[in-house]
Parts: sequence; C-alpha cells; structure tokens
Amino acid sequence: MTAALAAEGLHTYYGKSHILHGVSLEVAEGRITALLGRNGAGKTTTLRTLVGLTPARQGRVTIFGADTTRWPTFRIAACGVGYVPEGRRIFANLSVEENLKVPLERGGPWTIARIYELFPRLAERKFNRGRLLSGGEQEMLSIARALLLNPRLLILDEPSQGLAPLIVREVFRVVSQMRDEGISVLLVEQNARMSLEIADYAYVLDDGGIVYSGNARDLAADERRVRALTGASAEQ
Repeated sequence: MTAALAAEGLHTYYGKSHILHGVSLEVAEGRITALLGRNGAGKTTTLRTLVGLTPARQGRVTIFGADTTRWPTFRIAACGVGYVPEGRRIFANLSVEENLKVPLERGGPWTIARIYELFPRLAERKFNRGRLLSGGEQEMLSIARALLLNPRLLILDEPSQGLAPLIVREVFRVVSQMRDEGISVLLVEQNARMSLEIADYAYVLDDGGIVYSGNARDLAADERRVRALTGASAEQ
C-alpha cells in the first residue's frame, strides 16, 4: 500500500537533549495510523519533526513521494497536510465563524457550510468567541480549521485531552469519518483503547524510540501488552 507519509531514522534534539532516537514510521494512504506512548515518550516531538516545526538533525521524511525533510512548515501544509496541535490554539477573541475564515482556502470538498454539517455545535455557536467555547467545542473548531485546508493527510496531537467521555466519542467518530473521506490520518493519543478501536495500524513510542509496530486490532486484543507499552488500558 502506498505511504502518504514515511519517516526514516529520525534523530531530533532540543538543544543538547536528544529526544528522538532513530524513529521510523509510515502512514498508509486512506488509513488511520495511531502513535501511542506514555507522557514524555516523544510523541509530540515526532509530530513537530514531521511537519517541520522542530527539524530532525538526522533522518528523512517523505510526504506523498516528496522529500520534505528540510521544508518549512508552510510548504508542508501547502502540499496537503493538516496539523491539529495539542492544546487547540484557536483564536480566543475571534468568533467561531471568524476562526473558520482564517485558513487560506484550498480547492476541495470541505467548506464552512460542510463543517457546520459535520459539527452542528459549531453552527449553533458560530457567533460565539473562541474563549467562550467548551473544551470539546474548541477541539472541534481546531479540527475544522485543519479540514478547511482540504488536506490529504491529517495529523492530530492528543485530540481527546481533557474532554468529557461523550465528547471524546464524538471526536473519535469524526476522526474515523476522515478515513471514510479518503483522508490519511496520523493520530497521537494517550487514550489507547479508543485509538486502537478506530486505527488500522499502530506504533508505540517509548523514550524516543519505536518499541512496537503492528496491526491495531492485534495490539488491542493484547491487554497486557497495551498496559506494558503505553501505561494505558485497551478496555472500557
């Protein structure tokens, strides 16, 4: 199967601190790939490296066949990559509608009208400022802004963090729908159970290195391994 994204031997540093130690992974086109791991394992650094925010000192990143290792972030986004960072980072003083008008328009099926169909909550609150939204609504808005770029690859960092269980289910339903739309997804999560429920393939990162890669269902079925590798449960 063709890879939407491939990383080979990534070594990333913050100053003198060596964070990623030879990380290699692939995201298959039209599939959901989960990257799991404990806090501090290097998951967010991996994503920042892939999108050019913290470039690797060694290794190679390929996105849709192009070597993007040294590309700036804006150029990576322009080739069809949507990135939803941890912490949502919406514009607190802009309304929902104004937030949705910030991304540069790219041709494709995702429009503001369609976003409102996908997220009725945002339609109901279109004139509310970002700071007045709940955590779940802010996460929806953050995902919506990325979708308006009409990405071929969507990268999400901890989308369920701090959300109520019912809202978490809604967010994961939307992520699963992205695959149905033909979008490739790389999902970083601490919620191992729900991630493995929707993912096709999974990697586990520990101390800056990949310690497991394989079919997501196989990993989900091995509760003991999930606990050992991620410190989380694969059960409800």
